[in-house]
Amino acid sequence: MIRLLRLLVATLAVAGLCAPPAYAKSRIKDIVEFEGVRENMLVGYGIVVGLNGTGDALRNAPFTKQSLEAMLERLGVNTRDANLNTKNVAAVMVTAKLPAFAAAGAQIDATVSALGDAKSLLGGTLLVTPLLGADGQAYAVAQGTVQTGSISASGASGSTVSKGVPTAGRIAGGAIVEKEIGFQLASMDQLRMTLRNPDFTTARRIADAVNKSYPGSALAENPTIVAIRPPAGRDMMTFVSQVENLTVDPDAPAKVVIDEVAGVIVMGENVRVSTVAIQQGNLTITVRESPAVSQPAPFARTGETAVVPQSEVAVDEETGRQFVTLREGASLSSLVSGLNALGVTPRDMISILQTIKAAGALQADIEVM
Repeated sequence: MIRLLRLLVATLAVAGLCAPPAYAKSRIKDIVEFEGVRENMLVGYGIVVGLNGTGDALRNAPFTKQSLEAMLERLGVNTRDANLNTKNVAAVMVTAKLPAFAAAGAQIDATVSALGDAKSLLGGTLLVTPLLGADGQAYAVAQGTVQTGSISASGASGSTVSKGVPTAGRIAGGAIVEKEIGFQLASMDQLRMTLRNPDFTTARRIADAVNKSYPGSALAENPTIVAIRPPAGRDMMTFVSQVENLTVDPDAPAKVVIDEVAGVIVMGENVRVSTVAIQQGNLTITVRESPAVSQPAPFARTGETAVVPQSEVAVDEETGRQFVTLREGASLSSLVSGLNALGVTPRDMISILQTIKAAGALQADIEVM
């Protein structure tokens, strides 16, 4: 009985080794963007008040002075002929992202950045600031206390210590949506999906996956666009929620990405190498200068003390590293194992990969960042 169990375990182990590899499938929603379902950038110009003497110098920032005067005039205070010299005000740019389908009254975060020579926005209050879209219309209004999350201190001698960026901060939920984006998803009869990484094979697989569940509902127009139509009797909202949870196996071209500054190498699983032999070694030449002092004999009537240069040159070439041969069609794991067998560093590996590509043996694109 024990022998039978051992034989069964061994058989299952062999079957597991011979089984085809499992592919990592991804949901459609994780690899595409839906047309029209996106964020919109908003921007506005405003004033931050209540700063502790860290605002703009009005002499150096005329736009801050003009904005302050205009604001006070709207509130019934005339300061046109007054000599304003406050340092508690700063002109800022306010930015925000309007989410897709954001309803009027929803709150979104706003980012505040100094426009003049303000030293810090910590503790300041942003006054009512309209946030405009690309069409020039106001979609939100921002106001609130600015939080920078930074530390800044200075001494009488002029020395300063700072952590973070005190001239930029955020207002959590500080902008209120006033106008909605007119995007009627429910009334659409067709929606296009845009692949984040365009690819012919991936686009076809997405269309096949949708058509398998909903025949005749998807068409791959090109490597980037896949158009979908809801079947009869289904609304677009329900259909999209079902399509985005279908899974596919995305494909990608063979590529090697190299970051020479950080010494990082990333290789895709489709990288293949033709038959090639690799050998790597370093040649080190060392020159040592050890000057000697030459002095005349004691009580000698002639001669003088002199410095005699002495040079020692040594050549050190690494040995013991043999050629590593990669066979035709070697996979990513074979390539990595072969390079690791040489004991190379990431810097050396970058040079080796570029040399293999130059030799025409690396069947992949190399992208250097």
